[in-house]
Amino acid sequence: MQRFHIIGGKNHGKTTLVADLLRELTGRGLRVGTIKHTHHQHELDTPGKDSHIHREAGASVVGILTPQLDALFLTNDDSAAKEDRYTRLMAAMTGCDLVIVEGDTQATAPQLEVWRASMGTPPMCADAATNIRAVISDDLLDVEIPILARSDVPAIADWILSQAD
Repeated sequence: MQRFHIIGGKNHGKTTLVADLLRELTGRGLRVGTIKHTHHQHELDTPGKDSHIHREAGASVVGILTPQLDALFLTNDDSAAKEDRYTRLMAAMTGCDLVIVEGDTQATAPQLEVWRASMGTPPMCADAATNIRAVISDDLLDVEIPILARSDVPAIADWILSQAD
């Protein structure tokens, strides 16, 4: 299962593109998992609820099964490498054809940068030390990597699938 990261500056359209790609790829019959990467600290569980009490009591993994949704809360070891954490999350996505991560510019997996000139920030791909494989934009840009038209989601999906192992 291949993992691709959609990266870009704030308000460049990452979430909208991920949603558009999900509709396109699932419409083609693919199973797609997603991961949202954030630098912010979030409490995803509800303090005081049974699952939170289990975790606070020392459970390494807490699962919740409801009629509509199942969830896993995995306790992170601060010393665990981020790539190991992705591997652990992706193990829960067996059966998916690919995984799309929104964010994480430091990831080693292939990255696609969403860029809009109107936001006034330079493209991240201008830094040669990135792992960005293509830029997604409807704006003119002079770069050495492929530029995929943001307005052509089927072509972006085709490109991603052509790059998947």
